[in-house]
Amino acid sequence: MKGRLVPNWRKLENMLTHFPQAVPEIPVSNVEKAAEYYVNVLGFHFNWGNDQGGIGGISQGECRMFLTNAPFCQHYGNGGTVVVWLNLSSKQEVDELYHRWREAGAKILAGPEDKPWHLREFRVADLDGNQLRVFYDFSRELQQEQA
Repeated sequence: MKGRLVPNWRKLENMLTHFPQAVPEIPVSNVEKAAEYYVNVLGFHFNWGNDQGGIGGISQGECRMFLTNAPFCQHYGNGGTVVVWLNLSSKQEVDELYHRWREAGAKILAGPEDKPWHLREFRVADLDGNQLRVFYDFSRELQQEQA
C-alpha cells in the first residue's frame, strides 16, 4: 500500500468511534440442520430462528453469528461460502478447542500449526463448506522475547 492511511478527522468527528463486535452471516442450505451441527459438534447455542424464516442466530461466549438459507441470501444479493476467523486468547486455547471439536466429530481441514505470519491456527468446515479459522496471534509474545 503506497503512503500512509490517515483518517479524515473532520468527516469522522460525528461518527461512531468504537465499533461493536462484527456478526458474520453464514450461508447454509438449511438453518435448522446447520444449527444442529454448530450446537452438537462445535458447542454453540441456538438462540432463535428457523429455516422457514430463512435466518437463525447462534452464539458462544462473545461470538454471535447468523445462519441464513439460500432464499434469504438471494433476496439480499449475497451468498457463497465464507471464512470466519475466531480469535482466542492463547495457543493453549487453540489446541484445546481443536481437540474438543475433533473429538465431537468436526470436519477438520487443517490441524493446529504456527504459521509464518505469527498465528497459531486450525481450520474446520461446516456442513455447507463454510470455514472457521481458529487462531491466536502470538506476535506480541515474539516482540516481548526480542525486547
